[in-house]
Amino acid sequence: MKSIKTRKDHDCIAVGMSGGVDSSVAALALTKEGHDVVGITFRMWPKEECSLGGPRPCCNLESLARARVVAEELGIPYHLIDLSREFKSEVIDYFCREYLKGLTPNPCVVCNEKIKFSILLKEAKAFGASRIATGHFARVKELNGRSLLREGRDKAKDQSYFLFRLTQEQLKCASFPLGDMTKDEVRDIAREHNLVTSHAVSSQDICFVQDLDYAKYIQKKTGVHPNQGDIVDAGGKVLGRHDGILHYTIGQRRGLGIAYSEPLYVTGIDVKANKVIVGTKKDVLSSSLVADRLNWISIEKPEGPFKAKAKIRYNAKKADCTVTPAGKDEVRVDFDLPQEAPTPGQAVVFYDDDIVIGGGWIK
Repeated sequence: MKSIKTRKDHDCIAVGMSGGVDSSVAALALTKEGHDVVGITFRMWPKEECSLGGPRPCCNLESLARARVVAEELGIPYHLIDLSREFKSEVIDYFCREYLKGLTPNPCVVCNEKIKFSILLKEAKAFGASRIATGHFARVKELNGRSLLREGRDKAKDQSYFLFRLTQEQLKCASFPLGDMTKDEVRDIAREHNLVTSHAVSSQDICFVQDLDYAKYIQKKTGVHPNQGDIVDAGGKVLGRHDGILHYTIGQRRGLGIAYSEPLYVTGIDVKANKVIVGTKKDVLSSSLVADRLNWISIEKPEGPFKAKAKIRYNAKKADCTVTPAGKDEVRVDFDLPQEAPTPGQAVVFYDDDIVIGGGWIK
Protein backbone atom coordinates (compact mmCIF):
# COMPACT_ATOMS: atom_id res chain seq x y z
CA MET A 1 0.00 0.00 0.00
CA LYS A 2 1.24 3.50 -0.86
CA SER A 3 2.16 5.50 2.23
CA ILE A 4 1.89 9.26 2.58
CA LYS A 5 5.01 11.08 3.70
CA THR A 6 4.69 13.56 6.54
CA ARG A 7 6.61 16.82 6.72
CA LYS A 8 6.09 20.29 8.13
CA ASP A 9 5.53 22.81 5.40
CA HIS A 10 3.07 25.61 6.00
CA ASP A 11 2.54 27.08 2.54
CA CYS A 12 -1.16 27.18 1.66
CA ILE A 13 -2.40 25.05 -1.23
CA ALA A 14 -5.95 25.09 -2.60
CA VAL A 15 -7.23 21.71 -3.74
CA GLY A 16 -9.84 21.49 -6.47
CA MET A 17 -12.27 18.98 -4.94
CA SER A 18 -14.74 17.32 -7.31
CA GLY A 19 -16.24 14.88 -4.82
CA GLY A 20 -14.28 12.03 -6.38
CA VAL A 21 -11.68 9.75 -4.87
CA ASP A 22 -8.69 11.29 -6.68
CA SER A 23 -9.14 14.88 -5.50
CA SER A 24 -10.06 13.64 -2.01
CA VAL A 25 -6.80 11.70 -1.66
CA ALA A 26 -4.89 14.66 -3.12
CA ALA A 27 -6.28 16.83 -0.30
CA LEU A 28 -5.53 14.12 2.26
CA ALA A 29 -1.94 13.73 1.05
CA LEU A 30 -1.25 17.46 1.31
CA THR A 31 -2.66 17.69 4.83
CA LYS A 32 -0.49 14.71 5.87
CA GLU A 33 2.55 16.48 4.42
CA GLY A 34 1.90 19.43 6.72
CA HIS A 35 0.57 21.96 4.23
CA ASP A 36 -2.19 24.40 5.05
CA VAL A 37 -4.96 23.22 2.74
CA VAL A 38 -8.21 24.79 1.59
CA GLY A 39 -10.76 22.84 -0.43
CA ILE A 40 -12.50 24.50 -3.38
CA THR A 41 -15.24 23.10 -5.58
CA PHE A 42 -16.53 24.99 -8.56
CA ARG A 43 -20.00 24.45 -9.91
CA MET A 44 -19.70 24.23 -13.65
CA TRP A 45 -23.27 24.65 -14.82
CA PRO A 46 -26.44 26.31 -13.53
CA LYS A 47 -27.96 24.82 -10.39
CA GLU A 48 -31.07 23.69 -12.25
CA GLU A 49 -28.92 21.45 -14.47
CA CYS A 50 -27.39 19.61 -11.51
CA SER A 51 -29.10 16.36 -10.55
CA LEU A 52 -28.92 14.26 -7.43
CA GLY A 53 -26.81 11.31 -8.51
CA GLY A 54 -27.74 10.68 -12.12
CA PRO A 55 -25.72 9.01 -14.86
CA ARG A 56 -22.64 11.24 -14.50
CA PRO A 57 -20.39 10.65 -11.48
CA CYS A 58 -19.05 14.18 -11.06
CA CYS A 59 -20.31 17.70 -10.51
CA ASN A 60 -23.85 16.73 -9.50
CA LEU A 61 -25.40 17.54 -6.13
CA GLU A 62 -24.28 14.21 -4.68
CA SER A 63 -20.63 14.78 -5.60
CA LEU A 64 -20.73 18.33 -4.22
CA ALA A 65 -22.02 16.94 -0.93
CA ARG A 66 -19.20 14.34 -0.87
CA ALA A 67 -16.57 17.02 -1.41
CA ARG A 68 -17.90 19.01 1.55
CA VAL A 69 -17.96 15.90 3.77
CA VAL A 70 -14.34 15.04 2.92
CA ALA A 71 -13.25 18.59 3.70
CA GLU A 72 -14.98 18.37 7.08
CA GLU A 73 -13.36 14.98 7.76
CA LEU A 74 -9.93 16.43 6.96
CA GLY A 75 -10.59 19.55 9.03
CA ILE A 76 -9.87 21.98 6.19
CA PRO A 77 -11.78 25.10 5.09
CA TYR A 78 -14.11 24.50 2.16
CA HIS A 79 -15.62 26.82 -0.43
CA LEU A 80 -18.13 26.24 -3.23
CA ILE A 81 -17.72 28.72 -6.07
CA ASP A 82 -20.19 29.29 -8.89
CA LEU A 83 -18.20 29.39 -12.13
CA SER A 84 -21.09 28.30 -14.34
CA ARG A 85 -21.01 31.51 -16.38
CA GLU A 86 -17.27 31.24 -17.02
CA PHE A 87 -17.53 27.51 -17.74
CA LYS A 88 -20.25 28.13 -20.30
CA SER A 89 -18.35 30.87 -22.12
CA GLU A 90 -14.95 29.15 -22.09
CA VAL A 91 -15.80 25.45 -22.36
CA ILE A 92 -19.40 24.70 -23.33
CA ASP A 93 -19.60 27.37 -26.03
CA TYR A 94 -16.26 26.18 -27.42
CA PHE A 95 -17.50 22.57 -27.43
CA CYS A 96 -20.66 23.46 -29.36
CA ARG A 97 -18.88 25.82 -31.75
CA GLU A 98 -16.25 23.24 -32.74
CA TYR A 99 -18.81 20.51 -33.42
CA LEU A 100 -20.85 22.88 -35.58
CA LYS A 101 -17.68 23.48 -37.64
CA GLY A 102 -17.27 19.74 -38.21
CA LEU A 103 -14.40 19.45 -35.72
CA THR A 104 -14.02 17.18 -32.69
CA PRO A 105 -13.27 19.32 -29.62
CA ASN A 106 -11.46 18.39 -26.42
CA PRO A 107 -13.18 20.34 -23.63
CA CYS A 108 -11.05 18.76 -20.86
CA VAL A 109 -7.92 20.44 -22.24
CA VAL A 110 -9.68 23.80 -22.44
CA CYS A 111 -11.18 23.41 -18.95
CA ASN A 112 -7.74 22.81 -17.44
CA GLU A 113 -6.25 25.81 -19.23
CA LYS A 114 -9.09 28.30 -18.88
CA ILE A 115 -10.90 27.24 -15.69
CA LYS A 116 -8.94 25.04 -13.27
CA PHE A 117 -5.52 26.61 -13.66
CA SER A 118 -6.66 30.12 -14.54
CA ILE A 119 -9.92 31.34 -13.01
CA LEU A 120 -9.87 28.84 -10.15
CA LEU A 121 -6.24 29.68 -9.40
CA LYS A 122 -7.17 33.36 -9.07
CA GLU A 123 -10.01 32.42 -6.72
CA ALA A 124 -7.61 30.28 -4.69
CA LYS A 125 -5.18 33.16 -4.24
CA ALA A 126 -8.05 35.20 -2.81
CA PHE A 127 -8.23 32.60 -0.01
CA GLY A 128 -4.52 32.97 0.69
CA ALA A 129 -3.29 30.00 -1.36
CA SER A 130 -0.09 30.26 -3.37
CA ARG A 131 -0.69 27.09 -5.39
CA ILE A 132 -3.51 24.89 -6.60
CA ALA A 133 -3.57 21.08 -6.48
CA THR A 134 -5.74 18.65 -8.40
CA GLY A 135 -6.21 14.90 -8.59
CA HIS A 136 -4.58 14.61 -12.00
CA PHE A 137 -2.18 11.72 -12.56
CA ALA A 138 0.76 13.84 -13.71
CA ARG A 139 3.97 15.31 -12.28
CA VAL A 140 5.88 18.60 -12.39
CA LYS A 141 9.67 18.78 -12.30
CA GLU A 142 11.72 21.95 -11.89
CA LEU A 143 14.88 22.07 -14.03
CA ASN A 144 17.09 25.08 -14.69
CA GLY A 145 14.33 27.50 -13.76
CA ARG A 146 11.77 25.82 -16.00
CA SER A 147 8.75 23.79 -14.92
CA LEU A 148 8.53 20.51 -16.82
CA LEU A 149 5.29 18.56 -17.12
CA ARG A 150 5.79 14.79 -16.79
CA GLU A 151 3.56 11.77 -17.16
CA GLY A 152 2.15 10.21 -14.01
CA ARG A 153 3.73 6.98 -12.76
CA ASP A 154 0.51 5.09 -13.51
CA LYS A 155 0.75 5.08 -17.32
CA ALA A 156 -2.76 3.65 -17.65
CA LYS A 157 -4.18 6.70 -15.85
CA ASP A 158 -1.69 9.36 -16.97
CA GLN A 159 -3.42 12.69 -17.70
CA SER A 160 -0.50 14.81 -18.89
CA TYR A 161 -2.13 14.91 -22.35
CA PHE A 162 -4.98 17.02 -20.96
CA LEU A 163 -2.54 19.49 -19.39
CA PHE A 164 -0.41 20.35 -22.42
CA ARG A 165 -1.84 23.88 -22.70
CA LEU A 166 -0.59 24.98 -19.26
CA THR A 167 1.87 27.85 -19.23
CA GLN A 168 5.06 28.12 -17.20
CA GLU A 169 3.28 30.46 -14.78
CA GLN A 170 0.45 27.96 -14.30
CA LEU A 171 2.79 24.99 -13.88
CA LYS A 172 4.83 26.81 -11.24
CA CYS A 173 1.61 27.13 -9.23
CA ALA A 174 0.45 23.55 -9.87
CA SER A 175 0.70 20.55 -7.56
CA PHE A 176 -0.21 16.96 -8.48
CA PRO A 177 -0.05 14.87 -5.28
CA LEU A 178 -1.09 11.68 -7.10
CA GLY A 179 1.66 11.83 -9.71
CA ASP A 180 3.73 9.09 -8.09
CA MET A 181 0.75 6.90 -7.17
CA THR A 182 -1.26 4.32 -9.05
CA LYS A 183 -5.04 4.34 -9.13
CA ASP A 184 -5.13 1.21 -6.98
CA GLU A 185 -2.92 2.90 -4.39
CA VAL A 186 -5.25 5.91 -4.36
CA ARG A 187 -8.23 3.63 -3.69
CA ASP A 188 -6.32 1.84 -0.94
CA ILE A 189 -5.47 5.12 0.79
CA ALA A 190 -9.08 6.30 0.58
CA ARG A 191 -10.33 3.06 2.12
CA GLU A 192 -7.62 3.09 4.79
CA HIS A 193 -8.75 6.57 5.90
CA ASN A 194 -12.47 5.76 5.52
CA LEU A 195 -13.09 8.57 3.06
CA VAL A 196 -16.67 8.77 1.85
CA THR A 197 -15.34 8.96 -1.72
CA SER A 198 -13.40 5.68 -1.53
CA HIS A 199 -15.93 3.89 -3.76
CA ALA A 200 -16.93 6.85 -5.91
CA VAL A 201 -17.08 6.06 -9.62
CA SER A 202 -14.40 7.83 -11.64
CA SER A 203 -15.55 10.40 -14.16
CA GLN A 204 -15.35 9.39 -17.82
CA ASP A 205 -15.99 11.13 -21.14
CA ILE A 206 -17.37 14.68 -21.13
CA CYS A 207 -18.77 15.53 -17.71
CA PHE A 208 -21.32 18.14 -18.72
CA VAL A 209 -23.18 16.00 -21.30
CA GLN A 210 -25.28 13.99 -18.91
CA ASP A 211 -26.56 11.26 -21.26
CA LEU A 212 -23.56 11.36 -23.67
CA ASP A 213 -25.83 12.38 -26.57
CA TYR A 214 -23.63 15.18 -27.91
CA ALA A 215 -25.88 16.08 -30.84
CA LYS A 216 -28.97 16.49 -28.66
CA TYR A 217 -27.00 18.54 -26.14
CA ILE A 218 -25.64 20.90 -28.80
CA GLN A 219 -29.07 21.34 -30.34
CA LYS A 220 -30.49 22.23 -26.93
CA LYS A 221 -27.71 24.70 -26.15
CA THR A 222 -27.53 26.41 -29.55
CA GLY A 223 -30.97 25.98 -31.06
CA VAL A 224 -29.29 24.70 -34.22
CA HIS A 225 -31.03 21.71 -35.76
CA PRO A 226 -28.76 20.14 -38.40
CA ASN A 227 -30.24 19.04 -41.69
CA GLN A 228 -30.00 15.59 -43.18
CA GLY A 229 -27.47 15.10 -45.94
CA ASP A 230 -25.56 12.60 -48.03
CA ILE A 231 -22.95 10.09 -46.94
CA VAL A 232 -20.51 9.78 -49.82
CA ASP A 233 -17.28 7.99 -50.70
CA ALA A 234 -14.08 9.79 -51.71
CA GLY A 235 -15.29 9.95 -55.31
CA GLY A 236 -18.57 11.60 -54.35
CA LYS A 237 -20.77 8.54 -54.84
CA VAL A 238 -23.79 8.64 -52.53
CA LEU A 239 -23.84 5.61 -50.22
CA GLY A 240 -26.46 6.69 -47.72
CA ARG A 241 -28.00 9.53 -45.70
CA HIS A 242 -27.04 11.12 -42.41
CA ASP A 243 -29.15 12.86 -39.76
CA GLY A 244 -26.81 15.81 -39.29
CA ILE A 245 -23.04 16.23 -39.12
CA LEU A 246 -23.20 16.65 -35.34
CA HIS A 247 -23.59 12.88 -35.08
CA TYR A 248 -20.22 12.12 -36.72
CA THR A 249 -16.50 12.42 -36.08
CA ILE A 250 -13.40 11.36 -38.01
CA GLY A 251 -12.60 7.68 -37.58
CA GLN A 252 -16.15 6.77 -36.51
CA ARG A 253 -17.29 3.33 -37.60
CA ARG A 254 -20.54 2.67 -35.77
CA GLY A 255 -23.88 4.20 -36.64
CA LEU A 256 -23.31 4.74 -40.36
CA GLY A 257 -26.16 2.45 -41.39
CA ILE A 258 -24.54 1.45 -44.67
CA ALA A 259 -24.22 -2.10 -45.98
CA TYR A 260 -20.83 -2.47 -47.64
CA SER A 261 -18.34 -5.20 -48.55
CA GLU A 262 -16.01 -4.11 -45.73
CA PRO A 263 -16.27 -1.85 -42.67
CA LEU A 264 -16.58 1.86 -43.42
CA TYR A 265 -15.19 4.76 -41.38
CA VAL A 266 -15.79 8.49 -41.42
CA THR A 267 -12.81 10.07 -43.20
CA GLY A 268 -14.05 13.62 -43.60
CA ILE A 269 -16.86 16.07 -42.84
CA ASP A 270 -17.78 18.73 -45.40
CA VAL A 271 -19.77 21.30 -43.45
CA LYS A 272 -20.54 23.59 -46.41
CA ALA A 273 -21.86 20.75 -48.56
CA ASN A 274 -23.43 19.03 -45.54
CA LYS A 275 -21.77 15.74 -46.47
CA VAL A 276 -20.14 12.99 -44.46
CA ILE A 277 -17.29 11.29 -46.34
CA VAL A 278 -16.50 7.64 -45.64
CA GLY A 279 -13.84 5.14 -46.66
CA THR A 280 -12.28 1.85 -45.66
CA LYS A 281 -9.70 1.17 -42.97
CA LYS A 282 -6.78 2.19 -45.17
CA ASP A 283 -8.43 5.54 -45.84
CA VAL A 284 -8.33 6.61 -42.17
CA LEU A 285 -4.59 5.95 -41.89
CA SER A 286 -2.38 9.01 -42.20
CA SER A 287 1.39 9.46 -42.22
CA SER A 288 1.32 13.15 -41.36
CA LEU A 289 -0.71 16.02 -39.94
CA VAL A 290 -0.48 19.76 -39.41
CA ALA A 291 -1.08 21.36 -36.01
CA ASP A 292 -1.39 24.98 -34.99
CA ARG A 293 -1.95 27.11 -31.82
CA LEU A 294 1.10 25.51 -30.26
CA ASN A 295 2.26 25.56 -26.64
CA TRP A 296 5.85 24.64 -25.83
CA ILE A 297 6.58 23.54 -22.26
CA SER A 298 9.99 21.91 -21.93
CA ILE A 299 11.65 23.84 -24.76
CA GLU A 300 11.62 27.25 -26.38
CA LYS A 301 9.89 27.58 -29.73
CA PRO A 302 11.79 25.19 -32.04
CA GLU A 303 13.66 26.60 -35.02
CA GLY A 304 14.13 23.31 -36.83
CA PRO A 305 12.94 19.69 -37.01
CA PHE A 306 13.21 17.39 -34.01
CA LYS A 307 12.35 13.79 -33.17
CA ALA A 308 9.67 13.04 -30.59
CA LYS A 309 6.84 10.71 -29.71
CA ALA A 310 3.32 12.00 -30.22
CA LYS A 311 -0.16 11.17 -28.98
CA ILE A 312 -2.99 12.15 -31.33
CA ARG A 313 -5.70 11.48 -28.72
CA TYR A 314 -5.78 10.73 -25.02
CA ASN A 315 -6.10 6.95 -25.31
CA ALA A 316 -3.68 6.59 -28.25
CA LYS A 317 -0.23 5.06 -27.91
CA LYS A 318 2.71 7.39 -28.34
CA ALA A 319 4.09 7.18 -31.88
CA ASP A 320 7.57 8.04 -33.18
CA CYS A 321 7.56 11.11 -35.37
CA THR A 322 9.47 14.10 -36.71
CA VAL A 323 8.12 17.54 -35.84
CA THR A 324 8.98 20.33 -38.28
CA PRO A 325 8.11 24.04 -37.90
CA ALA A 326 5.90 24.88 -40.88
CA GLY A 327 4.75 28.45 -40.30
CA LYS A 328 4.42 31.20 -37.75
CA ASP A 329 2.46 29.01 -35.35
CA GLU A 330 2.27 25.64 -37.10
CA VAL A 331 4.19 22.39 -37.27
CA ARG A 332 4.08 19.43 -39.62
CA VAL A 333 4.18 16.05 -37.91
CA ASP A 334 5.51 13.11 -39.96
CA PHE A 335 5.00 9.70 -38.36
CA ASP A 336 7.38 6.78 -38.75
CA LEU A 337 4.30 4.56 -39.12
CA PRO A 338 0.83 5.66 -40.32
CA GLN A 339 -1.60 6.59 -37.55
CA GLU A 340 -5.31 5.89 -37.41
CA ALA A 341 -7.63 8.85 -37.87
CA PRO A 342 -5.80 12.00 -36.73
CA THR A 343 -8.85 14.13 -36.02
CA PRO A 344 -9.16 17.87 -36.68
CA GLY A 345 -10.01 19.67 -33.45
CA GLN A 346 -8.22 17.16 -31.24
CA ALA A 347 -4.81 17.76 -29.66
CA VAL A 348 -1.49 16.29 -30.67
CA VAL A 349 0.96 16.22 -27.75
CA PHE A 350 4.71 15.64 -28.07
CA TYR A 351 6.84 13.74 -25.56
CA ASP A 352 10.51 13.18 -24.81
CA ASP A 353 10.37 9.99 -22.75
CA ASP A 354 7.93 10.97 -19.96
CA ILE A 355 8.35 14.74 -20.37
CA VAL A 356 5.76 16.76 -22.33
CA ILE A 357 7.59 18.85 -24.91
CA GLY A 358 4.46 20.69 -25.97
CA GLY A 359 1.55 20.29 -28.32
CA GLY A 360 -1.04 21.88 -30.55
CA TRP A 361 -4.41 21.44 -32.19
CA ILE A 362 -4.80 19.23 -35.25
CA LYS A 363 -5.96 21.14 -38.34
